[in-house]
Amino acid sequence: MKIKLDPIDRKILELLQSNSNITNAQLAQEVGLSPAPTLERVKKLETAGVVRGYHAVVDAASVGLGVSTFVMASLKGHNKDNIKKFLKAIDEVEEIVECHHVTGSADFILKIVCTDIPAYQNLMLEKVSNIEVVDNLQSMVILSTFKDTKKVPIPEL
Repeated sequence: MKIKLDPIDRKILELLQSNSNITNAQLAQEVGLSPAPTLERVKKLETAGVVRGYHAVVDAASVGLGVSTFVMASLKGHNKDNIKKFLKAIDEVEEIVECHHVTGSADFILKIVCTDIPAYQNLMLEKVSNIEVVDNLQSMVILSTFKDTKKVPIPEL
């Protein structure tokens, strides 16, 4: 559901995306309100589902996840039952960190992180390719990443 955002709401969202650890007092000062109405606005954005959560951004390589890939997955039949089976199966694979239903030559694009190529190969052979509704998989190993952000631009209405 789309909600109407005023300039203060947009500023709050921009600030929270840059630093989710900002205190309410700092946020209030930045947007030019007192703390109580600022907190009320943040709670409204959370309740409406605009702000879905807060998390730390972890550098995958620094925790030993040295291989990232995109995998294009095509299903045997593009129907509700197969989609449900596929989504249930990939939800159980923690190395799959993103899943996008797409148009084009594949049905889904997955982002997968693993420790190394042997771990990735094992994951693909033992888990992903064994999902019963998967027809075809095409892998692309990520060599370098130049932009990786979860920030979304907040449009002016």
